Amino acid sequence: MKQFDSRRSEFSPYGFTCELWKPARMPRPDRHNEVELNLLASGSLTYLLGGRRTTIEAGKLAIFWAAIPHQIVDFQGDTPYFVVTLPLSEFLRIGVDTILMRRILQGELLIDSRSDSTDEMMFQRWERELRGSTPSLEKAAELEVHARLLRFAEGASNGRSAPPSPILSRADQLACYIARNYEQPLTSQSIADANGLHPNYAMNLFRKTFGTTIGSFVTQHRISHAQRLLVTTDDAILHIALSSGFQSLSRFNEAFKAACGCSPRGYRKEHHPTAGTQSLS
Repeated sequence: MKQFDSRRSEFSPYGFTCELWKPARMPRPDRHNEVELNLLASGSLTYLLGGRRTTIEAGKLAIFWAAIPHQIVDFQGDTPYFVVTLPLSEFLRIGVDTILMRRILQGELLIDSRSDSTDEMMFQRWERELRGSTPSLEKAAELEVHARLLRFAEGASNGRSAPPSPILSRADQLACYIARNYEQPLTSQSIADANGLHPNYAMNLFRKTFGTTIGSFVTQHRISHAQRLLVTTDDAILHIALSSGFQSLSRFNEAFKAACGCSPRGYRKEHHPTAGTQSLS
């Protein structure tokens, strides 16, 4: 049974998996370049995702893009839950509704409005088949995950985004402020001032709560924003850098390579749906 390892490197890939995870609070946010599906048989999970607290209840299939900083900050019950991870490139090739795709890539955590009694049975089968490492069964599981995502997309217009908690802690307020303003020039001083806090207190509180610095959290959001633009638009790299909040192309390239292990151009070439059919900027 899996549990989050705080020592794992950011953007270390999980690949195509279906595994049982033990519910636990995460000491820091995780980021990986897969779309993630969660299904709970009982209890609930509360994520801090992109600066918002969102709760997944039992029996409701949830989906989000895991390149957005996400962290389990609360849970109810101790029953293991299912996690499917699907590489972003595979998700983009499925052909899900464009509106749904953009909602996910813009950082929404979507929850299926309809309970499907077969979901738990399917997840159990996928977990068993992928654990067995039989190529034909792995392929069958992959096709079934694709089909479930297409059905998810069909109901998405009647679905909902998981609602943010109406009560936010001081640390949550800082995270929300960053999530809403990362495209603008930000400093620890300006973030603290906007939330009525002393900068040293704000920085210490943020690190204690989320296990990362304010500066790193800002950069995470900017990288996630740039990733979305790289795979959904043909905008020039410089334009993407500036619109994501970076002040220079060199700083963008440096931060992107440190976070993702490749250049923005290389990332676009690998993940853009039309990368093989046209010349990209």
